[in-house]
Order: sequence, then structure tokens, then C-alpha cells
Amino acid sequence: MDVNGAVAEGFEPVREAFVRNFEVLGDRGAAVTVYRDGHKVVDLWGGTKDVDGTAPWEHGTAQIVRSATKGVAAAVLLLLQQRGELDLDAPVGEYWPEFKAAGKERTRVWHLLAHRAGVPVLDRPLTPAQAADPDLGAEAVAAQAPAWEPGTDHGYHAQTYSWLTGELVRRITGRTVGEWIADEMAGPVGADLWLGLPSGEQARVGRVAQVDPPADPHGLRTRPKRAVSEAYADPGSLTRRAFAAITPLPDENDPAYRAAALPASNGIATAEGLARFYASLIGEVDGGTRLFTPETVELARTERSAGPDRVLVVHTRFGLGYMLHGAASPLLSPTSFGHPGRGGALGFADPDSGIAFGYVTNGFRKSVTADPRAQALVRAVQSAVSA
Repeated sequence: MDVNGAVAEGFEPVREAFVRNFEVLGDRGAAVTVYRDGHKVVDLWGGTKDVDGTAPWEHGTAQIVRSATKGVAAAVLLLLQQRGELDLDAPVGEYWPEFKAAGKERTRVWHLLAHRAGVPVLDRPLTPAQAADPDLGAEAVAAQAPAWEPGTDHGYHAQTYSWLTGELVRRITGRTVGEWIADEMAGPVGADLWLGLPSGEQARVGRVAQVDPPADPHGLRTRPKRAVSEAYADPGSLTRRAFAAITPLPDENDPAYRAAALPASNGIATAEGLARFYASLIGEVDGGTRLFTPETVELARTERSAGPDRVLVVHTRFGLGYMLHGAASPLLSPTSFGHPGRGGALGFADPDSGIAFGYVTNGFRKSVTADPRAQALVRAVQSAVSA
């Protein structure tokens, strides 16, 4: 397998793990970038740009990162708090009066970020075209009755996170969340990431698809717990309904879908862009701006939800918009915060070690929060940091 790019001295295990992802774990096209203390120490890419193509993955190839977008969107609300434009403890209805309907008047802003708002499902799912309309999405979640009393429990808002966060940003700033990210984060940081892909960047983005993992040479199979399997199989479960808030599933290769701005699911980034974004949250970055103050970093990574997740069924841990290190989503260390994308992508920061990590791929697996390829790379980074 030809792998392009470079690693700094001491980070050779990451190259070895990246090569193994292609040779053993079935990666088709992927890239990984790691920053340490604001300096790039890993920048690797290989395979094909399109999951079903032959053109090579190039430096600067971007891919849809699914729910890894949530971590980027969360930074918008935290920066608005940092700038004094948003109170995370205020009721959502102070900024968005229509949201108070159907028993949600006590929902706090931070409940949205910690997946405690109680509206992970829509009684009337939206089509992909409707989901892309921010007005329709906002109206749908504002009218939705909560599945539990907001603030009392948590469950992953897989799709509704898009309209919950996006509309709040629009009400406060007058801009779409995608515009705000471009103007206030991606631009100043110098990160190649987009929420609402510009037409001029379409050619950089590869085609993605669901792919099966390679057969285990030992004949072993990892089976999810029965409760998890049953939740995904039951059309009436919160699990199935949360992921089906957009029905049918969007075509992730459709230029119209990529041009939409859905903070829960359709951000597009290079591995370098994702890693650089996280590096900018925890420190100065070569040629870029630091985004979070140390106080905001603590806000982001302080646990707000933990335990059995009403949607994902497994135990999850959330700060404000970020998954935290745990069994469901292992990151580098207990200080890490970030977000995976279902079946592949991962971005996170680890303040104590100064590590920021980004991995993107064009082949998605059935895993939700802990893809084996990303986890192999995280373990390699851990071994390099610990050496």
C-alpha cells in the first residue's frame, strides 16, 4: 500500500497503523492528521478519492464526516457564550420563543448540547429536501413534544441536533450556522472544513458509501449487545426513530445535500482541517487563531450527561456538544473531547497532551461511535505520546 505524507520522529507507529488499516481493516481511501502543541506531527493519506473509483486520494481531498460535524457546530454556541452573546443556562425560548411549545419551556440551551432536550425524534420525519430547509426543520423541532422531561435524562439527538443548534445560531446572529463557521472559525483558523459546501469546492470531495468489513482471518465476529441490536431492529424504538428523523436516508454524494447545512450530519472536511480545528480549540496553531479560552475548554469537556443513553442504548458521556472519553467512544485520555462520525470519521482534542486528531474516510462501516480504523490510529498516537 502506497501511503503519502510524513510523520515527525516518534510518530512512526501512526504510519504503521494507517498502512495496516488498508492492508487488514479494509480502508479504501483515507487520511489522518495529528497536531501536537499547535504543530503538525502526522499528515498521511492513501487509497482512492472515491470509494468506488481509481483516482488517487490527494493531499487536500475532503470527505463528508457525518456526526463529527456536531463537534464543529458545538464550538459555535460555545464561542457565542465566550463572547457574551449567549447564556448557556438560559431557556431556549428566550432566543427562540416558538420552541417553548409542547412542554419545552424549561429547556435550557445547554440541554441541547448535552443531548438532554428530549427531542431526538420527530413524529413526522422530514424528507431530505425538507431537512435541508432550515425553516421547516426549525418548525418541526419547535412543535415536537419531548420524549422525556427536558433536562432529566439524555439520549443522542442524532438528526434533530441540526435544527436545534442551527436555529439557535440563526436567532442570535442572523447568520446560518454554516456562514458563521466559515466567517468566524474555518477562515481565521485556516481549516478546510465546510457546513454547506461551496460549489467551487465540490471537485475536492470524494464519493462515499457503506462498505463491509473484511472477513476476520480467525473467523471471529464482534456482535453488538442484544439490547442494542433489538433497539435498532424495532421501528418504534427511540433509536430507530432518532436516526429516521430524515426519511428516506439522504444521498450523501448528491451535490444538493452537500450544499445544505445540517450541523448534525453533513459537514465536509479534510483530515488536516478537522485536526487543525481541534488544535485551535486548545492552543495556538501555526499560522492560525486560537478559538477557545482555557475556561471555554473546561466548559466543553466538563461532563453534563453520563450513563445509559436512551437512543444509543449503551453508556455514553457528553460534555457540551462533545463526546467524552469512555467505553462507547474511546479517545486519547480522560481529558479528551471530540466527536466521531457514524461509521468512520473522528476528530478530537486532548488538552493535557496537546494532541489534536482528525481522521476521514470514504468507506463507512456499521459502527456508530468507535470505528476500528480510527481506534487503531488513536492507539498508535497514544503509544507515540507515551514513549
